[in-house]
Amino acid sequence: MSICGTLYKMRTEHQNPVQYNLVLGEAQIPLNTYLGKPLHLHYTGAIHCINCGRKTSKSFNQGYCYPCFIRLAQCDTCIVKPELCHFAAGTCREPAWGEAHCMQPHIVYLANSSGLKVGITRQSQMPTRWIDQGASSALPIMQVASRYISGLVEIILAQFVPDKTNWQQLLKGLPPSIDLTKYRDLLLANIQKPLSELRDRFGENSIKILDDAKIYTFNYPILNYPTKLTALNFDKTANVGGTLQGIKGQYLMFDSGVINIRKYGGYQIALKNPEIA
Repeated sequence: MSICGTLYKMRTEHQNPVQYNLVLGEAQIPLNTYLGKPLHLHYTGAIHCINCGRKTSKSFNQGYCYPCFIRLAQCDTCIVKPELCHFAAGTCREPAWGEAHCMQPHIVYLANSSGLKVGITRQSQMPTRWIDQGASSALPIMQVASRYISGLVEIILAQFVPDKTNWQQLLKGLPPSIDLTKYRDLLLANIQKPLSELRDRFGENSIKILDDAKIYTFNYPILNYPTKLTALNFDKTANVGGTLQGIKGQYLMFDSGVINIRKYGGYQIALKNPEIA
């Protein structure tokens, strides 16, 4: 018995522990029930764009065909580097998409994933963004008027706090506990001048400090952290799996190694033994 379909990033629910579903086309397979059991994924060799569905020989930007990659606003460089947003210049690839996704309130946050980091996300993406990163805890510290402004604030904060997650460290175990409220207060004290300059530029209501925001905490379904990190890769071997030891972020942790599911968006994958879920 097997289920086969186009792979998308895992869907999650903020429960204790986080609940994961593997998405293969229209099928969603609950993964938490596989903990401690065998789970085997087979890459058929086919890749289909997660946007238009066309068959492609190579996946771009975690699941897109090349035409979609160069056409869609969600694949533009400014999504990764929002400070490069060019919406105001009138050159956005898809202005309607930009209005719906970028010209909306964004949250600037602190998180503890592989250690303290700063990041940004659309307000509507809380807490999914933090789960996808494998954060143990997260604290919203500001609400800003657009993705562009959030990128400018992140650059300021990144002078003091990293804005990247170390995936190897993330999968080695729980990070040391961090007082996110303490770091929020220290950082805000250090950036009053550049924040004031941004408010002068974009308006007093463009940046709101979230003094009373709650800390989100996350517990992931993990039996054992790997003692040795071996990255599994569908481009090198069609068969990936073993005994599932844990799930964190978008990573599956097997006794044979770890794999980033989101990296292989669009790959046609067969789940060989779904009957045990």
